[in-house]
Amino acid sequence: MKYCILLISTLLSLQAFSQSQQFNKSNFPNNNIRFKQAIKPDSLLEAKINALPLFQNEAAKEDWLVTTPKTKTEVYKKSQNEIVINNGLASRTFRVVPNLATISIKNLKSDEEYIRAVKPEAEVVINDKAYPIGGLEGQINQGYLKHEWLDQMTLPDDAFCLVDFSVQPIKSTIPWKKKRWLPTTQWEKTGKELIFHFTHPADSLQGIEVEVHYELFDNIPLFSKWIVVKNKGKDITLTNFTGEIIAHHEIENYVDMPTTWRWPNLYIENEFAFGGFTYGESIKSIYWEKDASYTSQSNYLLQMPCVIVSKPKIGPNIDLSAGGEFTSFKTYVLPLDGSDRERNSLAQRKMYRILAPWSAENPIFMHLISSDPKVVKSAIDQCVETGYEMVILSFGSGLNMEDTSQANYTKWKTLTDYAHEKGIELGSYSLFSSRKINEETDVIDLNTGKPGGAKFGNAPCLGSKWGVEYIEKLKAFYEQTGMDLLEHDGPYPGDFCASTQHVGHKGYADSQYMQWSQTIAFYQWLRAKGIYLNAPDFYFLSGSNKCSIGYREVNWSLPRAEQIILGRQNIYDATWLKTPSMGWTFVPLTQYHGGGDAATLEPLSDHLEEYGAHMDQNYGAGVQACYRGPRLYDSEETKKLVIEKITRYKQYRDILNADVIHLKRPTGRDWDGIMHVDPKLKTKGYALLYNPLEKAIKKNIRLPLYYTGLSSKALISINEGKAQEYDINRNYEVMLEVELKANSQTRIIIE
Repeated sequence: MKYCILLISTLLSLQAFSQSQQFNKSNFPNNNIRFKQAIKPDSLLEAKINALPLFQNEAAKEDWLVTTPKTKTEVYKKSQNEIVINNGLASRTFRVVPNLATISIKNLKSDEEYIRAVKPEAEVVINDKAYPIGGLEGQINQGYLKHEWLDQMTLPDDAFCLVDFSVQPIKSTIPWKKKRWLPTTQWEKTGKELIFHFTHPADSLQGIEVEVHYELFDNIPLFSKWIVVKNKGKDITLTNFTGEIIAHHEIENYVDMPTTWRWPNLYIENEFAFGGFTYGESIKSIYWEKDASYTSQSNYLLQMPCVIVSKPKIGPNIDLSAGGEFTSFKTYVLPLDGSDRERNSLAQRKMYRILAPWSAENPIFMHLISSDPKVVKSAIDQCVETGYEMVILSFGSGLNMEDTSQANYTKWKTLTDYAHEKGIELGSYSLFSSRKINEETDVIDLNTGKPGGAKFGNAPCLGSKWGVEYIEKLKAFYEQTGMDLLEHDGPYPGDFCASTQHVGHKGYADSQYMQWSQTIAFYQWLRAKGIYLNAPDFYFLSGSNKCSIGYREVNWSLPRAEQIILGRQNIYDATWLKTPSMGWTFVPLTQYHGGGDAATLEPLSDHLEEYGAHMDQNYGAGVQACYRGPRLYDSEETKKLVIEKITRYKQYRDILNADVIHLKRPTGRDWDGIMHVDPKLKTKGYALLYNPLEKAIKKNIRLPLYYTGLSSKALISINEGKAQEYDINRNYEVMLEVELKANSQTRIIIE
């Protein structure tokens, strides 16, 4: 067994041990000796731990989903051998002797503990050999952890050893140029970052340093974690890594193996996600694993998934030469405080508002199906007249961003300049993944050695020469034209590629990680430029603004009345997992996937009721739709309708972009509705109730007002009528009798 090295020069002054000190490996002699259980009195770690404020075990009194907590994130000394990062809502406690190990993750509001057993903090696979980062061995029982056991625990074989730590404020990692409307109560990302530094005593790993970074954000029980590998020695290959390992307790004690089981009260997500409209569809690197060392579990064959890990399945398989550095993707851990679906969903949505604040931008746009300059200018003029803010040249419009001719650049710069003069943004569509280029470019299947095997059958490899040039062509188009949006259809969906000839990757093992890295580098370039990004994959944590709300495209060829109900169902279901601004829906002004006259709204003046119903439920939910066609209005009456809907939306824009409380899902057989809430606004609640029936109905509607921040009284108005005062009961509810007209929307404003 190899042991940590922690002989520290006594000549170092206490000032040098400040939290801002950066790791200096020269302070640590490279002697392979056994580390004593107690830190030496003059050691670096003791001095740095003593410089931390003493831990005060006090939970925040406020409900963070309603009121901003007074407690902020801090790193504390808990004992001579332990430190804790804590914000009054959640805490993570670390043992630092004889090596670093997480011994507790807690939700401080519910007092729930998530750690049943100590595991390594991370793992790196270097030149095909696995090495734990930190960790302790010798826990007496893996089913639970007693504090007194820690003193007897030892280092894992071949572990990287803790040598230093530092603390600093959280830094923004994605440059963001703010250009367009944002909610006035948008959350800011603040907190503390705790960095642990590790080296390895083996001669073969001299010069290899690993950093494990932890963040805890203010005002939310949310952690992030990632690793950095620095090579100051010989060339190595980072074959694989694991960025997070949490041995949690099982929720249900199945003796035999069930087909389904409940997960712990812990939400976990990372940035390495692609190929879906929600994170649940996009998970490629979160795994629930078995724990053979947990021999006291109820499952007879020790098969219960009770360790959660965050790692790429294959790769990155990246070569790191001397001076090279690798930074992993971030993993986010959100301890939840109960089993209520709405509350846990609100917590997840607040997480996105903090981690991806650009996703709160929500411009009002239309989808134009023509690239004829006259039609484009007419659409821009209609946007000005009705209050729209952006025109997107849709698929099928004829715009080709890969055309690098000066004539193409000049045409679109002229039209972009025209739009900007009118105060309108202009953007365009580009298709990447779901098409075939050629055998030299396309993804190569590992089994056949030929093109194919991609998510969409045939698809280009972003690491091919064509793929690299494709990204550069798109960048050049934006630089030359000044356009404001990219709608990137079929972004990188996670395809592996077995080619050994592509310039952007070595072979199969590094192909997924390298293509993903190229994708997010491009998306972050767009973010820094202030270019809005629609992408039908879950790239929010890497810079995208919006993805599809989730719908079956052929449903937009169904009869108009069916589209309206199904569209409202899509919104209701999606807003459990997304904020309103994170998803787009669809409205086929012209035919889309068939359906003929019965499915389309053109001519608009002939279908004002359905056109208005679409706008009511979309804008009422705070959800933008792709109004796809050649124009927004075709008559003065139609123009008046559009102006009315946009004017009302802008009047209540802040609250209509606030998070949704789900009242009743649409069935087509009774009323349905949602309610927006934001306790920081004057208008604290805005409910939308729909009656899809051919007759009026009178209902007693229960309005849950807890998340509005109101507790005793509420002023409520219906359809902008006179407000009346209502008592709020002890369940934070108001019972409201409402008459809902046939085929109508009813608006309820709560102050």
